[in-house]
Amino acid sequence: MKLDRLDDFQRTHRNGDLRLPDAGRQVRLLGWCKRVRNLGSLVFLDLRDRWGLVQLVANETEVAPELLARLKEVRSEFVLAAEGVVAEREQKNPNMPTGDIEVRLTSLRILNTAQTPPIPLDESAEANEDLRLKWRFLDLRRESLQRSLVLRSDVAHLIRSYFRRHDFVEFETPILGKSTPEGARDYLVPSRVHQGEFFALPQSPQLYKQLLQVAGFERYVQICRCFRDEDLRADRQPEFTQVDVEMSFVRAQDIQDIMEPLLVELAALVGREVTAPFPRLPYRDAMEWYGSDKPDTRCKVKIQDVTALFAESGFNLFRAASESGGQRRVRALFFEGPQAGAFSRKQLDDLQDVAKHLGAGGLPYAKWGKDGFASSFKKFVDPALEAALKAALGVTGEGLAVFAVGPDDQTSKVLGEVRLRLARSMGLIDESKFEFLWVVDFPLLEWSEEAGRFIACHHPFTSPHPEDLDLLESDPGRCRAQAYDVILNGFELGGGSIRIHDAETQSRMFRAIGMSESLAQEQFGFLLNALSYGAPPHGGIALGLDRLVMLLVGATNIREVIAFPKTAQARCLMTSAPSPVDPRQLKDLRIQIEQAQQWKAGVMFFESVPAEFQAPLGALRTLTANAPTSTSTLVLDGEVVKVETTTL
Repeated sequence: MKLDRLDDFQRTHRNGDLRLPDAGRQVRLLGWCKRVRNLGSLVFLDLRDRWGLVQLVANETEVAPELLARLKEVRSEFVLAAEGVVAEREQKNPNMPTGDIEVRLTSLRILNTAQTPPIPLDESAEANEDLRLKWRFLDLRRESLQRSLVLRSDVAHLIRSYFRRHDFVEFETPILGKSTPEGARDYLVPSRVHQGEFFALPQSPQLYKQLLQVAGFERYVQICRCFRDEDLRADRQPEFTQVDVEMSFVRAQDIQDIMEPLLVELAALVGREVTAPFPRLPYRDAMEWYGSDKPDTRCKVKIQDVTALFAESGFNLFRAASESGGQRRVRALFFEGPQAGAFSRKQLDDLQDVAKHLGAGGLPYAKWGKDGFASSFKKFVDPALEAALKAALGVTGEGLAVFAVGPDDQTSKVLGEVRLRLARSMGLIDESKFEFLWVVDFPLLEWSEEAGRFIACHHPFTSPHPEDLDLLESDPGRCRAQAYDVILNGFELGGGSIRIHDAETQSRMFRAIGMSESLAQEQFGFLLNALSYGAPPHGGIALGLDRLVMLLVGATNIREVIAFPKTAQARCLMTSAPSPVDPRQLKDLRIQIEQAQQWKAGVMFFESVPAEFQAPLGALRTLTANAPTSTSTLVLDGEVVKVETTTL
């Protein structure tokens, strides 16, 4: 097919903007053919651009034969330039913003053809996600994805405008930085110039933004790219975007006060009304009541401690917990109402499976329904214990209580997940609401069995709570951090802290996590130096932009708000990245992928060395062996090989 030229053709209107008052206007439009329908004497064509969809129509009895012939060549996803007159539709379509009008064609240019898309582009059609990611440039034509990415752009613009109004300076910090031992695994970038040395892609600009406070900028902001080589989930990607904020001469309250109006404005972008200030919830209470440090408070049911009720129970599992001196507890959730009281045996068995998957031995229950009281441990529940349970749990009618017994970390994990599953199944979560809150006073350090030492819960630059500073050496596990997370509907939107701003406290923190003075100087000597040159008290926060937009649009996966995301296996199916590279590039970087070739060298004695042996023997002279047999590496013709030598 011969294609037409665009030449001096220019659009007069965006397709989604045309309305009834435009009737009678001559318009020029550009876009893609979403659908074409030939109904005999009438041909209809839906033309799509970024701003919407408009119907074009041609009557065989009224248009020129050349136009009709050109129109009948059009297929879905052809790129078109159309000219015509806006007219009122006889049969209006209330489901389309442009449904009151149509454009009666007078000319048509085919600017490009299109193969049949390998994935459906219609919103109503489902497509395998791997196929969608492989053909992402086509998948992005979906209206929902385009709306999400336009909203993402609007969010970024609003954020920049907000911080500009509040006198923040926007920075760009390095992408090629220094690898540090704390946090997730780094993505490493080998240096060709400095062989054997590596840059690291930033997990966050944490140290740079602190240094900018030392430099005296006081209010920093950046919408930055970050990289973490970690296991992925629905709300994680190996590369992601965060809104990074740092301020000098502030308390935690000041950081929270600057962020809350921004989040209120962002919620208003999607029609959600939110008021500030947001509630503050200590970490200990979050874990005690909700079993999570990012609780969804739209569900008002809380976890309760009922250990004391079973001090003299015949149910040995529960009584043993009451006798453990707080090492194990019995904790419960109670959901009231006929729906909870009518839970079937199958539904309860499904909850048992959830609990077992999370590491519990089971999920005991007690149910008050229309048929009275039922329980998985009913034979151990006498009338007095039942009355005590009802009083403690607040049972006034029908309802369901589920129990978990064990250490707090285990029961929190189990009941936190069961709480959300039960709430969703019973419709107790209002999906139309946005509920923000701050979780504060996190632990500063936690013990790592794998590392055999304490590690930082957030990062090692977080300031200890002033009241707990003396615990840093004596009882580091009890030390609280001046750290805070902002939560929306059960998702962590971002986290921050007041930072350590003096070199002495920072050195104490490094020692608390088992970092030697020499290693601290090697890894963070520049920071310790900076803190000794008049660093102001400072703190900040980082919001996950991808996760924020995901929640604003109501998606369940951040891949739906990222233009070109990776899979859960950290692959880009569209470009086939990561992929092998030219061996010459690896050679330049002194990187070897395959196992080194094994070589063995014997020993020969010569009264005089023949000329042909002088060069290789000269190379082998550099190999030494202190034991009878040793293995060394050698570069021969640019290849790294292993050479085994034996001393005779």
